[in-house]
Amino acid sequence: MEMQQEANQQQGSEVSPNQTIYINNLNEKVKLDELKKSLNSVFSQFGKILDVLAFKTLKHKGQAWVVFDNAKSASTAIEKMNDFPFYDKRMRIQYAKTKSDVVAKADGTFVPREKRKRHEEKGGKKKKDQHHDSTQMGMANSAYPGVYGTAPPLSQVPYPAGVKPILPEAPAPPNNILFVQNLPHETTPMMLQMFFCQYQGFKEVRMVEAKPGIAFVEFADEMQSTVAMQGLQGFKIQQDPMLITYAKK
Repeated sequence: MEMQQEANQQQGSEVSPNQTIYINNLNEKVKLDELKKSLNSVFSQFGKILDVLAFKTLKHKGQAWVVFDNAKSASTAIEKMNDFPFYDKRMRIQYAKTKSDVVAKADGTFVPREKRKRHEEKGGKKKKDQHHDSTQMGMANSAYPGVYGTAPPLSQVPYPAGVKPILPEAPAPPNNILFVQNLPHETTPMMLQMFFCQYQGFKEVRMVEAKPGIAFVEFADEMQSTVAMQGLQGFKIQQDPMLITYAKK
């Protein structure tokens, strides 16, 4: 994907909806492989992903591109995930201005980089570097409400459609530890921490290597764990909605 000028081109005229989204304000401390894997896991719920791009170069740090197979998926991803906390920073998402090579080759508009560069130089247009001020960490966006609101009783927390809870005979009473099920086997503790650490009182994520697909998330008290349950119940990772209950002690 030709992204060398993307950061410079993004700010300026309004970009038309397309199948590639541009993300910045990402946490630069996250390793590249982990970042790409996490982006794929989070955004695959919105549609088929053709490519995820992120680079080690200094000018591309904190940025990534996700290429969907259609513009509708990209639009939904922007609507649902813009400003969502991702590794302790809020993602800034918009449509990409540069068409990805994989898309250009598919629709027959692909131009080799050298020819493209000469064409851009001929145009003589200058673009300003894209810059977004980071805002302080707060509540998740409106698509995931209830972060600091009044937590509902467990009976009012809906289960994701089509997912049957694996519960003991008697559900565990409210407590400070959550039991998370229906996770893709590729889910890592860091990936789960990325979601749960946005909630007040978060302490740690524990996963059992011998039992992939489940995890325990500990909070300081049961009210804080309930708020996190309310906010993330049914959140999808690779199309799989998380099923969250209280852990049995």
